Amino acid sequence: MIKSVENKDMSIRQACTFYNISRTTLQRWLKNQVIKQTRDKPPNKIPNKLLLKDVAQYSDDYMYERAQRLGCSKSGIEIALKRLGISQKKDLGTSKNVSDEKSDVSK
Repeated sequence: MIKSVENKDMSIRQACTFYNISRTTLQRWLKNQVIKQTRDKPPNKIPNKLLLKDVAQYSDDYMYERAQRLGCSKSGIEIALKRLGISQKKDLGTSKNVSDEKSDVSK
């Protein structure tokens, strides 16, 4: 698409109509053809060090509890944990609000 506009095979208007994209998008692609694979700015809502410290200190807490402590949303915690490469625990035990006697799972 960009090559056809650069080689003058198509006008910007024709390319936008043919590929069903906006003129602004095509002009931005023509201006900067490098595909971005990283963020331009660091995360600003949840600092990495603070989240890592919270995970180390409260390893069994739920995401909504972390969100309350850090003053953000649960989905923000999910995204930040994913960014840091921390996945949910895959524990065969029960959640912390069910006692071991009530659980069917043996440890």
